[in-house]
Amino acid sequence: MENQTSILITELKKLLNGGGAHVGLKDAVADLPFELLGEKPHHLPYSIWQLTEHIKIAQWDMLEFSKDGAHQSPKWPDEYWPKEVAPKDEETWNNTLKQIDSDLKEFIALLDSVDLFEQIPHGDGQTVLREALQIADHNAYHIAEIVVIRRLLGAWKS
Repeated sequence: MENQTSILITELKKLLNGGGAHVGLKDAVADLPFELLGEKPHHLPYSIWQLTEHIKIAQWDMLEFSKDGAHQSPKWPDEYWPKEVAPKDEETWNNTLKQIDSDLKEFIALLDSVDLFEQIPHGDGQTVLREALQIADHNAYHIAEIVVIRRLLGAWKS
């Protein structure tokens, strides 16, 4: 079983880092002009900024839930989505990208230090395995939306 768990952890790390069957966040936002972050083409309900900030908030919440029994999740849905359509400046944008990357690395490190199948003591049946799959699924979904918005804005590589 130990070898199978090791194989599973290796595959989870690949999945969480993205880029297997789909583009990862770094590629999805690479060379994206800052002025397009707040655009909402074709009456879409969110911008690239809002999607990226939502990824940050949700991933941070799943990380903290996985390791901290005292963690209080933001209120759904209001505190998971930024009200601002665009970041106030490039520093805010860059800090969001850095936190997403940092939190993802921390979660990936957690995979090596816990029993993936053990229920999280302060949860209601969740495991770190479930949280890993949820982060990967959630991020992939919203990263795909970022790519679609970039295509609609004519700002995606061909």
